[in-house]
Amino acid sequence: MQNSSARSTPSEALHHVRKMGKRLEDTIRHLREDIERVQEPQFKAMFETTAEVLNGLVTAFRHYEQKSEGAWRGAQPGEPRAAGITQDQRGQDQPLDKKTAQR
Repeated sequence: MQNSSARSTPSEALHHVRKMGKRLEDTIRHLREDIERVQEPQFKAMFETTAEVLNGLVTAFRHYEQKSEGAWRGAQPGEPRAAGITQDQRGQDQPLDKKTAQR
């Protein structure tokens, strides 16, 4: 069991992100190879959909590595954090548009 007081460093986090990203890419490659081996249309559709979803995760991992999205940079108050979410001055998540949140 891991010590709960242990903190990982940014370089350790990047190591794990890169390692898992590689595994996802390997799985995508395997899925697409299997699509060529099996002729059943439903199988092909399921494996292609799975490969596309995993590709989206690979993209998210790259964005984390590059800190190219606000959510991965550690957004400042008032800066968008994720889809439709910002942080108020107290550090609390709030919807960007309060009218949308009331719907």
